[in-house]
Amino acid sequence: MPSGIILKGIGGFYYVKAEDGVYECKARGAFRKDSKIPLPGDEVILSVVDEEKKKGYIEEICPRKIQLVRPAVANINQIALVVSVKSPLPDFSLLDKLLITVMQKEINAIICINKIDLDEGYKDSIIDCYKDTGFEIVSISSVLDVGFEQLAKMLEGRITVFAGQSGVGKSTILNRILDSYVMETGNVSDKIERGKHTTRHAELLELKSGGFVVDTPGFSSFELSDIEPEHLQNYYPEFREYIGLCKFVGCSHISEPGCKVKSALEDGRISKDRYARYITFYKALKDKQRRKYS
Repeated sequence: MPSGIILKGIGGFYYVKAEDGVYECKARGAFRKDSKIPLPGDEVILSVVDEEKKKGYIEEICPRKIQLVRPAVANINQIALVVSVKSPLPDFSLLDKLLITVMQKEINAIICINKIDLDEGYKDSIIDCYKDTGFEIVSISSVLDVGFEQLAKMLEGRITVFAGQSGVGKSTILNRILDSYVMETGNVSDKIERGKHTTRHAELLELKSGGFVVDTPGFSSFELSDIEPEHLQNYYPEFREYIGLCKFVGCSHISEPGCKVKSALEDGRISKDRYARYITFYKALKDKQRRKYS
């Protein structure tokens, strides 16, 4: 039986890309009994009932490497986190929370700095803040027509979700990518309702160079979950080389003497703004932990 990847699911039908085309499929009843719903990004095994009309059934969902709840999508391996230099100004707290989650789930991340045609010095401050994290950074402007070729190369061979605050310009970026880099598979514009600012269904769109992109709704808030306070340090890549070298075992890197992270902070090797938000997140997680066990 052929295998493929689910591109989208609408009204009980799933559109699965296999080697020889896209099949319109229904899921076998066994999935409903197990309360397992096929998701875009799922790798599946098909049975073909009409080769000419490309119709079939999903017989098996292969084990998922990862699953997101919002958007409901499986097996993504990269997130492009979009911030704008203006309109709206960057929400660094939200960005850091998303980056922590990316690290927690072991997904690759790109930081996309959008609307650099409006820049009044914010672009350099964003780059300076994240330059020591190891995350890839790309600056983009549809007005100046810059950054898209570099971004397209970063998307090759991956399943990439675009995420960020509402209004940062994800739709504009995706529309440009769709125009230049997405394979022609029917009337793409109508299928994804290009130009609208709402995303109702997660849908994988195949890139000419290999890989897929998917849009998400904008975030207005995002909370950290399933992280113990003492593990938070592990999700800051710029802390990595100092962890375990502090004077005290179990150092929180906040108030203890002989802390190597704080020494790196004082030497300018760690962003003061990133570190300040680390303290805020640590204390919030600590409070949450206390409430849980009190």
